[in-house]
Amino acid sequence: MARPQRDDRREDSDIVDKLVGINRVAKVVKGGRRFGFAALVVVGDQRGRVGFGHGKAREVPEAIRKATEAAKKGMVRVPLREGRTLHHDMRGVFGAGRVVMRAAPPGTGIIAGGPMRAIFECLGVQDVVAKSTGTQNPYNMIQATFEALKDMQSPRMVAQRRGKKVSDIVGKRGEPAANGAEITE
Repeated sequence: MARPQRDDRREDSDIVDKLVGINRVAKVVKGGRRFGFAALVVVGDQRGRVGFGHGKAREVPEAIRKATEAAKKGMVRVPLREGRTLHHDMRGVFGAGRVVMRAAPPGTGIIAGGPMRAIFECLGVQDVVAKSTGTQNPYNMIQATFEALKDMQSPRMVAQRRGKKVSDIVGKRGEPAANGAEITE
């Protein structure tokens, strides 16, 4: 019995990719130098799915193609509040890279630098404030950002895990939630 094939062309049509960086490396050989290229790419559907990948090759286009394929394979789903911002503040650490991300009110825009900005644009986040400290290495910044995004939980996920209603977890704006914590924006 043959398995039905997926239509990958339909899925790829709405995916946005951003080239974060290209590295050129040289290998010294008898006749001179041989150059190779490493590309770092972030892809996303701008509706809550995002991934990153890197690829190495002798030519730039081939390295970018490899990185894009790796990024599409490793996409993760991130829950977004109102489809525009994060549900809660987060910290991410990977190596020397440390990032802090905060949810923001409408109209704030993406306040983030370099590789983090590319992730948020591909993810579909419209309002966020983010800061990276510790390193400017784009590989570590992206890994730290993904470590934080993997821990993102929506109130629905928390309520389901605890066996409660979403209103018990969140409460109404300005009123204390069931656990006694007050939600403010």
